[in-house]
Amino acid sequence: MGWLDLVAIACGLAMDAFAVALVTGLTLEVLTRRRVFRLAFHFGLFQALMPAIGWAAGSAVHRFLGAFDHWIACGLLVAVGGHMIVGALERRGGPPPATKDPTSGWRLVVLSVATSIDALAVGLTLAMLGSAILLPALVIGVVTAAFTSVGMLLGRRVGAAWGRGVEVAGGLILIAIGIRIVTGHVIG
Repeated sequence: MGWLDLVAIACGLAMDAFAVALVTGLTLEVLTRRRVFRLAFHFGLFQALMPAIGWAAGSAVHRFLGAFDHWIACGLLVAVGGHMIVGALERRGGPPPATKDPTSGWRLVVLSVATSIDALAVGLTLAMLGSAILLPALVIGVVTAAFTSVGMLLGRRVGAAWGRGVEVAGGLILIAIGIRIVTGHVIG
């Protein structure tokens, strides 16, 4: 997998976190550096850990699925991307404003897991492709942390109007990468 693919995957996965960060930046009464750091750190950490977990599971079954692994990789990426798009389009008016601080406690853990669950499937996909995991997990985590920080700051200025569009864009990116994987195996 090349750098362009890796960065595209990282950006696609970071879109959920970015959308949540936009809304969080909008709803917090006071946006402090500490809150931005906490949300960005946790989203980045979970986003880096989930592909590693998925990769470990995928590595265990890869030898049994090697003949059609590219189809599985494509299916997973299309499913994750499609899920992101459907989830974004089903929400009407965006999530309600937060009543408590989403950058601390159990809310932070739940949001961290919820925004990174898609990365589990991507880790499984990377294992199916025979890719290493350390660098991709690190890039995914760093990109997510950066997107989260920017999202919170933009949320303060722009609002939640872009949240759904950003998630749809992330879903489309993952679907495009899935299609590219299959066409690369079938054509190339």
